Amino acid sequence: MTARLPAALAPWAAGLSALTPELAVALGPLLRRLDALIGEREPAVDDRGTPDGHGGLARSGRPDQLLPSEWLLADEAPDEFLRRLAEGELLHLAPEFRAPTVRGRIVALADTGPAQAGAGRLVQLAALLVLHRRAAARGTELVVGILGDPPGQWLTGDLPELLPRWLAARRHTDPTPEDVRRARQGLDDADRSWLLTSPRLADRLASRQHVLASEPSGWSADGAVRVTVRLARTSVELPLPPAPIAVRALRGAEFRRAAPAVVAVPVGATGRAQPVFTTDARTLLLRGRNTATLLAANLPGAGPEHDGAIRTRRHHLHGPVVAAGRIGRRLIALHLRGERLLPYVSGRPLGASGEFTVELAALGLDRAVLEPVCTGPLRPVLRDGDDLLCPLGGRWWRIERGGSARDDGPLAPGAEERGFQRVRERRLFPHPLLPEAERARHVVHGGTTQAWSEDGRNWVVQPRQGGRVRLSFRERAEVVGLVHQGAVPALITCTLDGRQVRSIRPDGTRTLGRFSGGVSPAAVHPTLPLLAAEPRPGRIVIGDANTGRVLYHLGSDQ
Repeated sequence: MTARLPAALAPWAAGLSALTPELAVALGPLLRRLDALIGEREPAVDDRGTPDGHGGLARSGRPDQLLPSEWLLADEAPDEFLRRLAEGELLHLAPEFRAPTVRGRIVALADTGPAQAGAGRLVQLAALLVLHRRAAARGTELVVGILGDPPGQWLTGDLPELLPRWLAARRHTDPTPEDVRRARQGLDDADRSWLLTSPRLADRLASRQHVLASEPSGWSADGAVRVTVRLARTSVELPLPPAPIAVRALRGAEFRRAAPAVVAVPVGATGRAQPVFTTDARTLLLRGRNTATLLAANLPGAGPEHDGAIRTRRHHLHGPVVAAGRIGRRLIALHLRGERLLPYVSGRPLGASGEFTVELAALGLDRAVLEPVCTGPLRPVLRDGDDLLCPLGGRWWRIERGGSARDDGPLAPGAEERGFQRVRERRLFPHPLLPEAERARHVVHGGTTQAWSEDGRNWVVQPRQGGRVRLSFRERAEVVGLVHQGAVPALITCTLDGRQVRSIRPDGTRTLGRFSGGVSPAAVHPTLPLLAAEPRPGRIVIGDANTGRVLYHLGSDQ
């Protein structure tokens, strides 16, 4: 399949992997001519700041950034090398930059009205591939806005998910200059916008800068075969793909589906420890190879820094562990046994034997629902007066003495998307949220600092004492922690694909390479700048979330 791409399309292999090879080849002439036309006005690179070595691995980059092993693959297995090139699987050294400049997005404003049906949408498809490649080369992203949609409503994501949504966005009326004005009002100052439309709308605009207008200009018995593309004062006539494949492309039949999301394999089969900090204590909790084994590692406090191994204490329970937490000198865990949830206490007993044992039916749950929880990161157990609190099934449950349980309210939005994310659970923040944070779509907290965002990438950070800080990143990543170095806050992010862990600070971005590439997301302490990751099953590194220095190693065959 890969060998069918001509050599001239090799630089486009990553983007064209979202299309079938037949459509990729058919779009080739149009794609290359548009690239030259747009390239005169859209630089392929951007100023990123001062180079600061390498920040991990990436699946895109220049040829000189390819790993030596990939060049060896090209010599020994050229067909496999070409396949990996086309599928975007080749590994490159990712450059790191100190104090990078703010980079805006590349925004394509698409006219999907009747005047752009057919040939116009094919030109837009090629233009999106060109702009996507240039956005990737500059380390930013391509977003698409449909003219006529509410301002700020963008189509985002990688090409396999972005292109079908763009194609499905068809409007029954042509947009107006007012639609263009409203769409541009929703842009950030650093964004670079391109308008993809027809000459009819382009001629009505006061400024035609970065306006790509197209209309059919050549016909055959099967339909349009050529199109005239106009950009500023330049006008060129370009060929369209043959009618059969053009029709299939406009119906979405020539798009490849996005790859399925990577799902963690159950821990019982892999031995993944999945480290987590569930409370404010300096205790790291992990799963053993047996789901009924709980491992607890107490991290040393202030003292001489050292690199070395720390010991864990094993706790063997009578069933799969659901949740655990160190509260004072007690380690409290909840585990399954039959159709009941039982407590386990290491330290001073909570009360008489059998107290806090609750039937699953009292929680509105059954064992089949909780078994997946028993193979993911441990949930927290908290103490509230004489009661225990635990988040299960999207709700907080209050377990009282005597085995009664009652619903204590819902989890915050996003707190249970991938397991339980303490950093996103609003009720665990020790102070009231600001009104802006209450209304925001995304909220995280760490210590006494809160941060909020509407898109998950541009954040406002408000310490308890101190001025506001704005932090942003462009890659597809989620915030897994919020830490401080003195009075300076930093967001800890983890990419959704390669699990690259980074510290996003006001003065730049630092890649925490020793904590990247793990078998599960990194764990960040809720109040301390401590970070834990599992680079390979059963091997844990723990260190400073600000500097990336590894302080402790932990390994266990349990």
